[in-house]
Amino acid sequence: MSKNLTKREEDYSKWYNELVVKADLAENSGVRGCMVIKPYGYAIWEKMQAELDRMFKETGHSNAYFPLFVPKSMFEAEEKNAEGFAKECAVVTHYRLKADETQKGKLIVDPQAKLEEELVVRPTSEAIIWSTYKNWIQSYRDLPLLINQWANVVRWEMRTRLFLRTAEFLWQEGHTAHATREEAIAETEQMMQVYADFVENFMAIPVIKGVKTANERFAGAEETYCIEALMQDGKALQAGTSHFLGQNFAQAFDVKFANKEGKQEYVWGTSWGVSTRLMGALVMTHSDDNGLVLPPNLAPIQVVIVPIYKSEEELAAISAVAHEILAALRKLRISVKFDDRTTQKPGFKFAEWELKGVPIRMAIGPKDLEQGTVELARRDTLTKEVVHRDGVEAYLVDLMETIQQSLYQKAFMYRDSHITKVDNFDEFKMVLEAKGGFLAAHWDGTPETEEKIKELTKATIRCIPLDQEKEAGKCVFSGAPSSGRVLFAKAY
Repeated sequence: MSKNLTKREEDYSKWYNELVVKADLAENSGVRGCMVIKPYGYAIWEKMQAELDRMFKETGHSNAYFPLFVPKSMFEAEEKNAEGFAKECAVVTHYRLKADETQKGKLIVDPQAKLEEELVVRPTSEAIIWSTYKNWIQSYRDLPLLINQWANVVRWEMRTRLFLRTAEFLWQEGHTAHATREEAIAETEQMMQVYADFVENFMAIPVIKGVKTANERFAGAEETYCIEALMQDGKALQAGTSHFLGQNFAQAFDVKFANKEGKQEYVWGTSWGVSTRLMGALVMTHSDDNGLVLPPNLAPIQVVIVPIYKSEEELAAISAVAHEILAALRKLRISVKFDDRTTQKPGFKFAEWELKGVPIRMAIGPKDLEQGTVELARRDTLTKEVVHRDGVEAYLVDLMETIQQSLYQKAFMYRDSHITKVDNFDEFKMVLEAKGGFLAAHWDGTPETEEKIKELTKATIRCIPLDQEKEAGKCVFSGAPSSGRVLFAKAY
C-alpha cells in the first residue's frame, strides 16, 4: 500500500489534509465547508465522546437535547452573544419549496411560505437553553441545574479545513445555572480541569490552563477559561473552553429563583464545550510522515494481528492461535482485529495499519508457531520485538500504557522546548518566525496593544496562564508596565 504522504517539513498543511483523507478519517462533502466523518474517524470521536460523557456524569451532569433552530428575536436577547456570532449565522427564511413552472424537475423557494419570524441555525445554544431554563427554575431547590448536550452546530466559516474549521461540526456544550457567583465560578474551573484531564490523560496531549483576554473571550461571558495545546508545526490550538457567564443570560431571559428567604434573584450561569476540532489536535500532535499515530486510549483498534503464511494449512494453524489471543484480549477489554483478509498481502496490511495509527501490530508466522512466539511492532517508535506467546496479553496491557505515556512525554518535551521568553518586539518577531511555539512576553493589558501585535504578526494572546508568577516588566510592544507574562502564538 503506497501512502505517498507529503512530508511534514515540506508542507505541514498539505500533509495534514492528505493524512485525514488517506487514513479514512473524513472527507469533504457535497456541501461547501462541510465534511463527512468516515467510520474510522467517527470511531475515534465515539471514544472521545464516551470518555467525556462518563466524566461529565461523574461530576453530576445530565444530558438533554435542545432544538437546532433559534427564533431570531430569542437569539438577539443577549446582545453581546448575538453580535459575536452574527457574521457566522445561517438563517432559515422559508419553509417550503415548489416546482418551477418554467423548468421541469427544478424547485424554487415558495414565496408564499415565508416564515413569520426568521430562524437562526444554532451557532451555539445559550439562547434556546436559557429561554427554556426560565420555565425550569423557580426556587433555590431547582439549583444547581447541570445540563449537557451532544449536538451539531453551524458557523458559516469562509475558510474551512477538515475537523479544524468546518461550517457544521459536532460538539458537546454544557450549560449550568447556580444560586451564587462562587458556585458558578467553581463549576467553570471544574470543567476546564475535566477537559485538561481528558486531553492529557486520554489524548496524551499536554495543555496549558489559563484565561482568555477580553478580546478573545466568549461573546456574552465575563470570563473564559481555556486549555491551549501546541501542534508540531509550532502553532497553538485551543482545545477546550469553559465560560463564566455571570448573570448576563439570566437577565436577558429573566431567569430568576426564589432564595431561602423568598427573595427573587437572577441565577448565575456557565457554558463549556469541546468539538471535533479535537480530532485535528490528535492528528497534528502525534502523527508522522508514515501516517497516524494514535494513543492506545483513543485507538479504535488497539492491536491488529496479521498472519504470515504460504499455505491454507499454515493459515488455519495461525488462525487457531490468533483467535485464542483475540478472545483473551477482548476479555481484557482491549480492542483487537485479526486481519485474515486473503485479498491483500502482509506488506499491504502492515502499511495500511501503520497509516491508520494502530498502536501495536502483532505478526504470527510458521516459525512463531514452532517457537511459541509472536512479533510485536510499536507504531509510535516503529520498533519490533519478539516475545513469548504465553503471557502476551499481560505484556500488551503494560506495553499500551508505556506507549500512552511515551506519546505524552514526547509531546510534552516538544511543547516545553517551544515556550520562549522574549523581552522586546524584534526578538518577538524573530522567534515567532524562526521557531514558533508559545512566546512568553509581557503585555500592558490593553486591547489596543493586543490588536496591534495581531495585526503586525498574526500572533494572538492564547491565554494568561493560571500558574504564572507575578513578574514586573515592560510590555514587549508598548514598553508600558506589566505585572506578568502572557502566552502569544500563531494559532489554528
